[in-house]
Amino acid sequence: MKRKIRIGLKGKVAVLLALLLASVLVVLSTLVLTGIREDQRNRLEQSFAHEAAAANLRVRQEFLTGTRITPDMFMQQSGQRLAVDLGAQSGLAVTLYKADGLFAGTSLPIQPRTDVKDALAYTAKGQSVYITEGDQLLYLAPLYHADELLGTVQFHDSLAEQYAFYSWIQNLFLVTGAAVLVAGFLIGYLYVWRQVNVIARLNQAAKEIGEGKYLVAPQVHRKDELGELAQGIYEMSESISSSVSQLTEEKLKLLGAIARLQELEQQQKQFIGNISHELKTPLTSILAYVDLLEMYRDDPSLLEEARAQIGKEAERLYRLVEKALQLSSMDIYEFETKAEAVQVLPLLQEAVNRLQAKAGRYAVTMEAHLTEGTVWADPENMMHMVLNLLDNAVKYNKPGGAVTLSNHSLKNPNGDDCMIIEVVDTGIGIPADAQSQIFDPFYTVNGDRSRAHGGTGLGLSLVRSLAEKQHGSIRLADSGPNGSRFEIILPIYDLNTEGTLTIHESPDSN
Repeated sequence: MKRKIRIGLKGKVAVLLALLLASVLVVLSTLVLTGIREDQRNRLEQSFAHEAAAANLRVRQEFLTGTRITPDMFMQQSGQRLAVDLGAQSGLAVTLYKADGLFAGTSLPIQPRTDVKDALAYTAKGQSVYITEGDQLLYLAPLYHADELLGTVQFHDSLAEQYAFYSWIQNLFLVTGAAVLVAGFLIGYLYVWRQVNVIARLNQAAKEIGEGKYLVAPQVHRKDELGELAQGIYEMSESISSSVSQLTEEKLKLLGAIARLQELEQQQKQFIGNISHELKTPLTSILAYVDLLEMYRDDPSLLEEARAQIGKEAERLYRLVEKALQLSSMDIYEFETKAEAVQVLPLLQEAVNRLQAKAGRYAVTMEAHLTEGTVWADPENMMHMVLNLLDNAVKYNKPGGAVTLSNHSLKNPNGDDCMIIEVVDTGIGIPADAQSQIFDPFYTVNGDRSRAHGGTGLGLSLVRSLAEKQHGSIRLADSGPNGSRFEIILPIYDLNTEGTLTIHESPDSN
């Protein structure tokens, strides 16, 4: 019966040390060799880029100073001479091609020509291309005059010297690495042999912890890494129970995050359903009136009614698409704002005037209590924010209700001034369980109510995004069965006594 060979801890650690040393040497040598190759590549790229720029300058000067002919004819007539001149100038073999990829000239007629058809397709798009064949390298770059492609220049160089240097460094690493590996292994093995007893005791302590027998004191007292390891094992045994509770807490948080994602997915599905319905309804109405106009072209009353209804439905479609696209642009493309000093009073008064007619249709009274002030914001974005809040206040109000727009300045905890713009309504209010989500994209408090008033869940999200881009914020200050109060907070603009621009940031609304 064969006896099974057992490799002890000393042997295993010795093998591990050898592998570790070998891995370190391999990684270091790989990094150095990679750095050398990268440096060679960068130098080569810089050299070729310089030669390509010089060649482009030489060909462009020749093209401009000669008889005005087409680039194709110019390359056909001067290509061979220019290739010889560029070869002498750069010290490299040079081949020129016309813009259509046909051969124009070369500095070494006996040089074997490589198939560069695919590479020329890239240079025609203004890109430079490398082609490597063994220790030979071809670099192709486009030649331009203004935006007009004159042709392509090809430099031919040998990589033999670089390959030889790289091979020499590689061999040097092999020899030096082998010597370091042997010496390091011997020194490390002697040290490991002395520490193996300590490691065994720590291993036993780890086994006891694995069996649920927690330590009452460190197994080893030393002032080195093994002592720190012993202390760490002891502390680990004390923290296992608390770690289990923390893992349980993290699990609950993860489940909450998953639930939130599912909620957002449901909101998005609801939004898609809402916007699909919103798009379909006015389109159906428009198509119906188009059919009626086709049937009764001579009916003036029908023509007037159709004009009014089609205009109304088209405007509804435009508002819906504009709001969705604007919110999408802000999220995806970092929608650009053009901030400037904005006089608050005339802007807010204009917003009230725009919605007076709509408020009258809804039997809602529009009031304004406005004061002078200047904020730093994009006026169009600011107008959009105010109009959106006023529009919601009118749509979701009660017949005979009121909407009040007001503004005042306020000092934040840092002592800086900010402008508060308030929109107060006497409407139906927002349920308490929905108040934390009303600024989320796609979220609507009630699907039936939103469809009845044309809501899509995008308006307040858009307002929040616009406010943040003005270094401000928006919040629902209060809401209940008797109405809601929204606040837009924007930084105030002023000039100090020395004429330097000062912007007071808005306070944190959270």
